[in-house]
Amino acid sequence: MRSLPRVLIVEDEPAIAELIAVNLRHNGFQPTWALDSETAQRELDAVLPDVILLDWMLPGESGLSLARKWRADARTRSVPILMLTARGDEADRVAGLDVGADDYITKPFSTRELLARIRAVLRRRAPEQAGASVTVGDLALDPATYRVSWMGQALKLGPTEFKLLHYLMTHTERVHSRAQLLDRVWGDHVFIEERTVDVHIKRLREALGPAGALVETVRGAGYRLTAQLPTASPACSGG
Repeated sequence: MRSLPRVLIVEDEPAIAELIAVNLRHNGFQPTWALDSETAQRELDAVLPDVILLDWMLPGESGLSLARKWRADARTRSVPILMLTARGDEADRVAGLDVGADDYITKPFSTRELLARIRAVLRRRAPEQAGASVTVGDLALDPATYRVSWMGQALKLGPTEFKLLHYLMTHTERVHSRAQLLDRVWGDHVFIEERTVDVHIKRLREALGPAGALVETVRGAGYRLTAQLPTASPACSGG
């Protein structure tokens, strides 16, 4: 029998944490609560959750700092992080995404929206239809084993970047608008903004290292993955 998805709630407000935990339990999840960064780290060291709900404002180490630390750790790098915060400005949302959060939800939020976002990041984490391995030049991706390599060297990608790369690699040389990528990679997740695509493209390029140049920006149109690295001469692949 398949175990219930584990959700680590890192939230210093007991009333909010309990409300989230109750709703998660009623909807088929196994929640664990940590009220500060130290407790959260102990929970992570004991058992890796399937997703982390991380409050921005915490006593001691901030949620932003925790997200950055967990993304730098090979053991926790691929665990989806959903930031919970009262800070709704675009600059704050981008800051959360930049340090490695997979999604962002502003308080107050509805239970329905929270559940939809959790299910969405879990869908993106697991390539449910394995499919065949894909190779573009020296870049290889295997959905069955969740591995990506460049010139034989293994690369580490987060769940959203993995799915984004998989889609681009199976549709090489085609230009995809932000709206198309949201539809194909994020699915029917209406809460995601187009700006989020830019952040994940940036993270994908960074994770790919030299192969990141294969992901081109087509100004005014969107993004594409090309089969050949651009030459040293200036091209339209900035961004």
